[in-house]
Amino acid sequence: MYIQERGRSLRNASMIVDVLHIVVGILIVTLAVISFLNPEDHMFLFPAIFFLAGMLNLVNGIYKIRLSGREKKKKAAGIVVLLFGFLLIALTVISAVSIWWG
Repeated sequence: MYIQERGRSLRNASMIVDVLHIVVGILIVTLAVISFLNPEDHMFLFPAIFFLAGMLNLVNGIYKIRLSGREKKKKAAGIVVLLFGFLLIALTVISAVSIWWG
């Protein structure tokens, strides 16, 4: 019974991550197109793009780590994705400070 419940939980989590990838991906592309059409007027969108990409990487990294079990290579890959997520969040802060207070 436990294995069956865990299988359903993994399928639900996988579906949630897939839907999140689609929605946030479309949002990132839309914001990027808008911001690159007229960068001077839409400069405030860059921190939002970096933030969304960072959050997507963090969610993906956590999902990979939780899914890896005892496999060290998959866990290491999840940690690398988490590090890129934190790097993008740091880039969000840097770009927001330079745009809004610069």
